[in-house]
Amino acid sequence: MDPNTKEITHEFFPYFRIYKDGRVERFRATETVPPSTDSQTGVQSKDTIVSKANNLFARLFHPKLTNPKQKLPLLIHIHGGAFCISSPNTPFNHNYLNSLVNKANVIAVAVQYRRAPEHPLPTAYDDAWEAIKWVASHVNKNGPEPWLNDHADFERVFLSGDSAGANIAHNMAMRASVQSLVGVRIVVAAMTPG
Repeated sequence: MDPNTKEITHEFFPYFRIYKDGRVERFRATETVPPSTDSQTGVQSKDTIVSKANNLFARLFHPKLTNPKQKLPLLIHIHGGAFCISSPNTPFNHNYLNSLVNKANVIAVAVQYRRAPEHPLPTAYDDAWEAIKWVASHVNKNGPEPWLNDHADFERVFLSGDSAGANIAHNMAMRASVQSLVGVRIVVAAMTPG
């Protein structure tokens, strides 16, 4: 056995450790759940590719609709996790957004970003901006995601995040104020404690 595979070069407890061979071991928020239809609320979720080049995805959440032509506010949510753990598909984030989408009657896009230490900052900010531009590509109803084309109201877009995600959401709101997202009106950025 190669001795480099066990040698630790950096320990960042309680988040991760880095081994000499470059491998990263995360300690928290590593469990994932698949997209689904919630049997209690009827909220549907699915994963979609945002950027093939950067291997980015988003998890979309869609409430049970009473009117198939209904336009709903759009929530873009960025998960927390100290820029280095978690993702939109952890049980915590999935369940939180499932509940929020049901109660608020919104469509949600949960943004995934590449995490440190493999991808140092500002990668997470750049990935979030790429995801927001991907969302904006649906304004004229010809983007790659039918849920956004058919049901998102781009005049009522909300940014949210928790912990590191709140920091990213704040920065995305600031960036959107100087770099135009044609047809997208960000109403408010809401941050939740991590």
